[in-house]
Amino acid sequence: MFNGKNIFITGGTGSFGKKYTEILLKNYKPNKIIIFSRDELKQYEMAQQFTDPCMRFMIGDVRDLDRLKKAMYGVHYVIHAAALKHVPIAEYNPMECIKTNIYGAQNVIDAALECGVEKVIALSTDKAANPINLYGASKLASDKLFVAANNIRGLRQTQFSVVRYGNVLGSRGSVVPLFKKLIAQGVKELPITEEHMTRFWITLEQGVNFVLKNFSRMKGGEIFVPKIPSMTLLDLAKTMAPELGINIIGIRPGEKLHEVMVPKDDSHLTLEFHDHFIIKPTILFTQKVDYSSNALKETGVPVKQGFEYSSETNTQWLDAKGLMEMINA
Repeated sequence: MFNGKNIFITGGTGSFGKKYTEILLKNYKPNKIIIFSRDELKQYEMAQQFTDPCMRFMIGDVRDLDRLKKAMYGVHYVIHAAALKHVPIAEYNPMECIKTNIYGAQNVIDAALECGVEKVIALSTDKAANPINLYGASKLASDKLFVAANNIRGLRQTQFSVVRYGNVLGSRGSVVPLFKKLIAQGVKELPITEEHMTRFWITLEQGVNFVLKNFSRMKGGEIFVPKIPSMTLLDLAKTMAPELGINIIGIRPGEKLHEVMVPKDDSHLTLEFHDHFIIKPTILFTQKVDYSSNALKETGVPVKQGFEYSSETNTQWLDAKGLMEMINA
């Protein structure tokens, strides 16, 4: 479905955007891949890596609606990956987080509607479910904006959906590259916040492939959640460096002990498929949508009342072998 299409990625110079571009170029023949971001150095470096004639690099900020409209003209599909993601930094710079993650989300929606984009998928995070930090709260607000956008499109055909998943192994700012760096430096201890802390884990490639598939699945208004494994931070550290000690540094500002991707309060809206969940919209749309089946001929069934998809009670757990396979991938 991406052959001959124009694809627009906000925050496209990040880890996700690079992997998404790599997989698109490997498996499809898009007309254009437009990388939209505000860092000229990262764009220059990415342009050296991806030299296909379909590549376009546009400097801009999702806070700037006029620039978004100009850059998004003629685009078929949008992946909204731009965000301020660092939890402690968002806590110390709250208004900057709000400007990018909330106002920026609305700007992407307005530009997509005005430019006649066919489909938009916004990337979310497990921290948006029952948020306790500003980053999570801002992404929850963003999720709500993208879901509700399906109700304001009028006669336009633009569809908006959300993909929510957990920590990405190997992405910038994640704990695995940090541990690798410390191990290479010859430290005697690895720092972890809390030994019982659990997180969902997914590889970049798994995240990209999930988003790609959801362009075929989406009907607009749903939140897609993949079924992915959990692991404690202590087990992660011990797997990567079993010979090193552990230094418990305490939970940082805005951190949770465990993450949730499907809250109990959304269980009445949740459908379970073989490899993912869908959270249906809380609001009624002008047109009724059946989310229990999709174009890939997959069928979902309602989960039990009170169901919660949490990294603490997850039925899938990473062992040492599985973690190293994901890291090597």
